[in-house]
Amino acid sequence: MCGRFVVARAGEELVSVLRADVIADDLPAPSFNIAPTDRAAIVLDSVKSEPPLRRVEAARWGLVPGWAKDLSIGARAFNARAEEVEQKPMFRNALVSRRAIVPCTGWYEWKTGPAGKVPHYLHAADDAPIFLAGLYEWWRDPGRADEDPARWVLSFTILTRSSVGALADIHDRMPLMVDADHADAWLDPSTENVGDVLDAAMDAAPSMVHTLDDRVIGSAVGNVRNNGPELIQPALDAA
Repeated sequence: MCGRFVVARAGEELVSVLRADVIADDLPAPSFNIAPTDRAAIVLDSVKSEPPLRRVEAARWGLVPGWAKDLSIGARAFNARAEEVEQKPMFRNALVSRRAIVPCTGWYEWKTGPAGKVPHYLHAADDAPIFLAGLYEWWRDPGRADEDPARWVLSFTILTRSSVGALADIHDRMPLMVDADHADAWLDPSTENVGDVLDAAMDAAPSMVHTLDDRVIGSAVGNVRNNGPELIQPALDAA
């Protein structure tokens, strides 16, 4: 799964390879401990324009479908199993035309062992941005007035798949990574063969595992109130 991640860079520096047309001016600051319900930057191809504009927007982590009564449902929908999204009512509409990429610097995972759960930091060996496959939705807050700019909430979820390679030794699920060459196909809202696009992303993801590094880090990351570059430093007793 992916329940915490890191965005150590922001804005154009993080997504330049994706050739965004518009970068929102309210993107969250870099964060080393993003948790569900926090805001993070996502990349999407907006269907409100023709041709679609590639936008980088701030969104709430945890998918909130348009039919939801309130935001609370999103706290449980921060991940979506890629093998099931075509069937799940929670995700299948977004899969058709509201696919996103969640750029990050890395993510955290906890490995269960004799000594308990040990946190690991997974990141690109060259520290390049990692692009995770996601879905997004817009939700209208019925408690806000029509003229209130906060009446629309943009939210997202991160897709996961079964872990492979060295990642399988840490956790049985991993986020679904998308390389820059496949990003256009994943983001294209006009794609009709959505199943093929999803299958292609699933098939390509294992090859990206070999580009990652893994390090054991300290337990401070377990507290969502902790946030800083020290969280991704190697644990002292792992040196």
